[in-house]
Amino acid sequence: MSTDTAVPGLAAGVGRPAPGRPDVGRAFRALLWRDVFVTGRELVPFLLQVVLQPVFLLFVFGKVLVELGFATAQYSDVLLPGVIALTAFLTALQNTAFPLVIDFSFTKEIEDRLLAPLPTALVAVEKVVFSLLRALVAAAVMFPISWWVLGSLPVQWGDLPVLTAFLVLGSLVGAVMGMTLGTFVKPNRINVVFAVVLTPLLFTGSTQFPWQSLDTLRWFQVVCALNPLTYVSEALRAEMAPDVPHLPLGLCALALTGFLVVFGVTSLVGFRRRALD
Repeated sequence: MSTDTAVPGLAAGVGRPAPGRPDVGRAFRALLWRDVFVTGRELVPFLLQVVLQPVFLLFVFGKVLVELGFATAQYSDVLLPGVIALTAFLTALQNTAFPLVIDFSFTKEIEDRLLAPLPTALVAVEKVVFSLLRALVAAAVMFPISWWVLGSLPVQWGDLPVLTAFLVLGSLVGAVMGMTLGTFVKPNRINVVFAVVLTPLLFTGSTQFPWQSLDTLRWFQVVCALNPLTYVSEALRAEMAPDVPHLPLGLCALALTGFLVVFGVTSLVGFRRRALD
């Protein structure tokens, strides 16, 4: 998405500190505000883009199949945490990868950002933070929609800190994975790569089933364990449906932190490589 729209403050030089006195924090906030401002103007298309697929997934599997008797009423408790995790994770991944491909190859908008008084790494971090904010908004919208679709929402106020922490951690992992794809994959191959990557992510992320229920299908359980989305789904399931078998929260946090470190490093390397080309 292009962000060429003029933003109050930027035109007046908010992102430009006085000569000889670079203000990194101010420049970072200006870039972030620019992206947030543009998203605010396109909020409805953004929400339709990110929640339409999860809503239909929740409606068909959590409502229609239950009403028809092909799934039990308890299945919605299994499905709902996975759908919310999927929404946050994929929103962060896609909203980092696709804009980067466009910025580096077509619009060259990234050059304007690289001219800001910021280290190259912080320009990449701003992209990740912006994708994180979009992912959290998409996940937050899913809660009232889920209540409307299913008629109930197994969340209490005391659950919010843990849910928020894992949504943030999972969204960060999704964002750095998206940056890795957006910087290492050639623009003319990005559609093919996404077709190959997104489908396995969707169906091996334990969004529609508890990971521990795969004990009799060990090879598939191992494959799901390699998907970071699994640990977001399992963490949310542990908090929202504690009676359903789930992985311990500590293990989920440890695994997501590991993925964040690995993909965080590769994303910064890829971004710096593309920026210097």
